[in-house]
Amino acid sequence: MSQLLHNSAFMKACRGEKTPYTPIWLNRQAGRYMPEYHQVKAGTSSLDFFKTPHLAAQVTCDAQRILGVDAAILFADLLPILEPMGLSLDYLPGVGPQIANPIRSHKDIDDILIRPSELTMPYIAEAIRLIRSELPADIPLIGFGGAPFTLASYAIEGQGSRNYVHVKQLMYGDSGAWHRLMEKITDAAIDYLNYQIRSGVQAIQLFDSWVGCLGVTEYLSYVQPHSKRLIDAISGKVPIIHFGTGNPALAGEMARAGGDVLALDWRCDLMETWDATDVQAVQGNMDPIVLCSTLQAVRSQARSLLDCVAGRPGHIFNLGHGIIPETPVDHVKGLVDFVHEYSARTVS
Repeated sequence: MSQLLHNSAFMKACRGEKTPYTPIWLNRQAGRYMPEYHQVKAGTSSLDFFKTPHLAAQVTCDAQRILGVDAAILFADLLPILEPMGLSLDYLPGVGPQIANPIRSHKDIDDILIRPSELTMPYIAEAIRLIRSELPADIPLIGFGGAPFTLASYAIEGQGSRNYVHVKQLMYGDSGAWHRLMEKITDAAIDYLNYQIRSGVQAIQLFDSWVGCLGVTEYLSYVQPHSKRLIDAISGKVPIIHFGTGNPALAGEMARAGGDVLALDWRCDLMETWDATDVQAVQGNMDPIVLCSTLQAVRSQARSLLDCVAGRPGHIFNLGHGIIPETPVDHVKGLVDFVHEYSARTVS
């Protein structure tokens, strides 16, 4: 890694080091709220969009340049990793991801294939190469993947869910099959994230987007061992950001599962959680819907969060989840500018 990247504000914050201002990047910063995204995507299907390196690279770099954020994140999706495992994935307009053959039986679990991502997903390495060649020399690129629970949940439910009925039926009713599935998915995720690291990303964010549907006891029994094995297998190479949503009570156990940076959603009190977990760095955690309010409200909420942190080293400003399509681009730009300017006066 070059000295420019190593000494960037984002990488320093990941290590818990002092920075001249609070670095900021945003979940789903390349997305449907941005006109440039629609111009690039045009009539391309979502799955083809993720798999076309020059398009993925363009929207990744466009978002970093337009917003002026301190890191880019690979434009991809959590779920294409499931395709080489034998699951039939598509993205339906107005519906989202759908799996035509969800996992519902022991045979379905037995049939899951674990194949090298380098062979099955070559478009990822090419997108990383193109992005890295276009990004400014001091802007890190974040790779990412789904955590085992979230990937397993999509694979079992076959689509988005409110109650996770099929997931919990398997988890509670057949724990042996559940852990066998989680072991296979964890193996695939380890391979995939190490592949991204070898291909040239400077950090990894692990998304456990659905884990908030669990309580602490369930997380410890059914999820944490697999998340820990994944994080242990990729740690020490680049900073690992561990992100979960929905249940603040899980934050401490997620921190114990591993990662260099604990990323929090807006339902957590950032400073209380940081102090209680004793992690070296935290990321977050403004409610993304604030960006749909007024620019004055955006600045006010950002100021409150920065005032609470009070310049403590190791804070990466982000949203508690992704930017939604209705968000005004000017409000996103205004947030980035405000965080840079205000934190530069308050970081000590």
